[in-house]
Amino acid sequence: MFHFPLLLRLTQLLLLWSVISLQMVAAEATVEKQRVLVLTDIEADPDDAQSLIRLLLYANQIDIEGLVATTSVHQKNRVVPETILSILDAYAKVQPNLLLHEAGYPNAAQLKALVKPALPLYGMQGVGEGKDSAGSDWLLQVLQKPDPRPLWLSIWGGSNTLAQALYRLKQRLPEAQLQQQISRLRVYSISDQDDSAGWIRQQFPTLFYIVSPGGYGAATWTGINTVVEGIDNSSISNPWLANHIQQGHGPLGALYPDVAYGMEGDTPAWLGLIPNGLNQPERPDWGGWGGRYQLYIPKLSDTDPKGFTGGVPVLQESRPIWTNAVDRYSPPQLADYGRALRPGQQSFSGFRETLWRWRDAIQQDFAARMDWAILPYASANHPPRPQLRHATELTVKSGASFHLDARDSTDPDGDSLQYFWFHYPEAGSAPRPQLSINSAENMARVHLIAPQVNKAETLHFILQLTDRGSPALTRYLRVRVTVEPDSYSQ
Repeated sequence: MFHFPLLLRLTQLLLLWSVISLQMVAAEATVEKQRVLVLTDIEADPDDAQSLIRLLLYANQIDIEGLVATTSVHQKNRVVPETILSILDAYAKVQPNLLLHEAGYPNAAQLKALVKPALPLYGMQGVGEGKDSAGSDWLLQVLQKPDPRPLWLSIWGGSNTLAQALYRLKQRLPEAQLQQQISRLRVYSISDQDDSAGWIRQQFPTLFYIVSPGGYGAATWTGINTVVEGIDNSSISNPWLANHIQQGHGPLGALYPDVAYGMEGDTPAWLGLIPNGLNQPERPDWGGWGGRYQLYIPKLSDTDPKGFTGGVPVLQESRPIWTNAVDRYSPPQLADYGRALRPGQQSFSGFRETLWRWRDAIQQDFAARMDWAILPYASANHPPRPQLRHATELTVKSGASFHLDARDSTDPDGDSLQYFWFHYPEAGSAPRPQLSINSAENMARVHLIAPQVNKAETLHFILQLTDRGSPALTRYLRVRVTVEPDSYSQ
């Protein structure tokens, strides 16, 4: 018997899914994905497996082009690609469900084809004639693809696979072509975990390189798991990981290992590639989920050269690298009465702050995507969509009044939205005190008065937009305001 109400309901559901799918495709088309090739000393420490599990949940937003198992100072004579493959087996079981939430998740077979072994040799022992490997050959192949986007090397362990690829490239290409290929590379290394890193930076001085050289105690990446006195650290606690990641979240979560030495020390090497509205991978000095970095030659004494390195020698850098920067951060505070969210009174300053200031949002995002592995679309939370009513770059005169307006922001789940605007002084053209918003910071549209300047200065203002779903998710918009001197006041 023909059942018209049921047919109508099915038609409505199909139309709803079509709209959601079109929105996903449209959102994906507007943001260029970053290419990344991972070098991982997986099995040297459980944190590589942790970082890989998290990375796979973002495999639709980052183009993974290689997963190379390497050595490091912590694992000198073996490589373990089979662990990568076993994690991909678990990913295969949840990938169909992930596709219910966002488009673009590659199938496990595609990713397995990208898994390559490096040589089971430590550092410079694996660099030179006769030292090519499936990993170094694959890196060269990916680098030389006709793709205009840069290739990010996310180095979680030793760097000798990159060193061998560059060694071979230098043999094969004339200088001009070599430099052209090097200009397409971007490196973010989790400290120096073998003795090839210093050789790379000396031999290839134009290579874009983000690293905190020296002792791990002087490394920005440690902000991902540092317990900070005076704030709530629960989102990196073992009970939080058990409840939100490991237990009851499907086969991928079940593989997430317990913390041994530190939670996900390698994750910062790719966090800054996620298109969240804050991250600008080509501008490490603007700050983002992977931390903030400046281009300079660090003093050897500032790199904690006598701290723990596993035995990797620490040398004075011979050329500028992207390395530690310092933020001053005051965590915003929620209030039960009056203004719901306001700047906090307690301030923290340091290089780890450039990363841990975003940590709760990073962890909430992880938890939501782990939910996507097991829940239908309607039962999970999805990130809000910030939208400005003006350009992302504005020019105003000293003393001028202007507004920042994000009233067109939406949420795909219909959740209530919480706004918070703040000035990010360290990301601007010149260090200056934090500029106060001239109205309540937690409104969608806020008022500001441009400061007095003697020359053109650029200020960065960040919208932090958080929904009230569970877990609460945050996205950002960055507005760059160029303030020009008022000619009448000169």
